Amino acid sequence: MSDETVADTGEFGLISRVTRGRVQPGHTLLGPGDDGAVVAAPDGRVVASTDVLVEGVHFRLDWSTPEQVGRKAAAANLADVAAMGAVPTALLVGLGCPPGTPSSVAEGLADGLWDEAGRVGAGVVGGDVVSAPVVVLSVTVLGGLQGRAAVTRSGARPGDVVAMAGRVGWAAAGLAVLLHADARDDPLPSTAAVSRVVDAHRVPEPPYAAGPAAALAGATAMIDVSDGLLSDLGHVAEASGVRIDVRTADLPVPPVLAEVAAILDVDAGRWLLTGGEDHALAATFPPEAELPAGWSRIGLVHEGAGVSVDGGPYAGVQGWDHFTG
Repeated sequence: MSDETVADTGEFGLISRVTRGRVQPGHTLLGPGDDGAVVAAPDGRVVASTDVLVEGVHFRLDWSTPEQVGRKAAAANLADVAAMGAVPTALLVGLGCPPGTPSSVAEGLADGLWDEAGRVGAGVVGGDVVSAPVVVLSVTVLGGLQGRAAVTRSGARPGDVVAMAGRVGWAAAGLAVLLHADARDDPLPSTAAVSRVVDAHRVPEPPYAAGPAAALAGATAMIDVSDGLLSDLGHVAEASGVRIDVRTADLPVPPVLAEVAAILDVDAGRWLLTGGEDHALAATFPPEAELPAGWSRIGLVHEGAGVSVDGGPYAGVQGWDHFTG
């Protein structure tokens, strides 16, 4: 294996390596190589969002491969566009890394970004490369609404049904496994359940198509569950001026999470309610609406404020905050 670093390759040599031979989707009119990319926007509107992933905060390269980190960075952004009811079209990527970073790491990150973008028909159309103390990925995603109104966080109304698409708690369980193994000399049993949640932490599986489907079905509000179900539903409740009540009976613990929770001797229910980084979608729908395939009812919208669980307050932290933990 080559021990060439990004300093050996050089800025423009590295850019050439990670862009050469890539196939762009048809709506990319001009890809990497100029001062800016040109992406078609037939709708006349563009949905845009940015996420930043920092080594040691969002990922560790001793826990994940560069390809997995690239996919995770793309997924976090693509899910934001889906949560607006839009379809992703393009990614712009800023990469910061120490000069001694192996070039293979940068190429692996690019492979993961391109792979995940390709899953939704988007292209990686440009970006920048800079020196940084640790590996940092800043990803901006663009998307198209295809003639639909954007679904924001502020449209929920009392009487609406709260529903979710995708899974929650899996990435949090995987992180708990990795932290446990990191802190002890006796790693956890290598079971299928343990492997599945660790994989979920390394690479989320957002339900991208569920966002546009929810918009077509009349969703009144929607959000990407990145920091925890209760925490993110709290953003919807605040923006909409309502109270959202989650029913735990409608949010059963999957057998995989139950098995891992038993091994770790923890409450799997907390993973479901407060675990982040799975990038499920949560939305509210009018009571008469038929939920699209893949969506399941998990609660109701009421008059009031905040988020409750089974009609009462939830004891404990409701999700992740980068500045309070």
